[in-house]
Amino acid sequence: QVQVAESGGGSVQTGGSLRLSCAVSGGDYSRNCIMWFRQAPGEEDREGVAIIYARDNRTWYFDSVKGRFTISQDNAKSTVFLQMNALKPEDSGMYYCAADGFPGVQCLTRVRGGDFHYWGQGTQVTVSS
Repeated sequence: QVQVAESGGGSVQTGGSLRLSCAVSGGDYSRNCIMWFRQAPGEEDREGVAIIYARDNRTWYFDSVKGRFTISQDNAKSTVFLQMNALKPEDSGMYYCAADGFPGVQCLTRVRGGDFHYWGQGTQVTVSS
């Protein structure tokens, strides 16, 4: 059974930085497609943020965070990081990490939130103006 656990959220001012962590345990870590999502206050839907394919380190970013966020991994620790720089108030929300064993093409081009079976509980990010 795969388990996912996020950490690293907090409160910062506009322009600040935070680094989120996503620890993935159980199963073969290298087979995972790992994606960060966020859910803004009052919103029902979760928005995709960034994806990493654990086997070969390929990444993909949604337009809203390109150039500001960086997703990376430490394979030895089965952990994915989301470095968030130049934070804006609209980046505020609950950040979730999800993992599942999708092949690379699906992971980086077609995967949707509803496809993932394994989710963490989320970590809160608040950016004040």
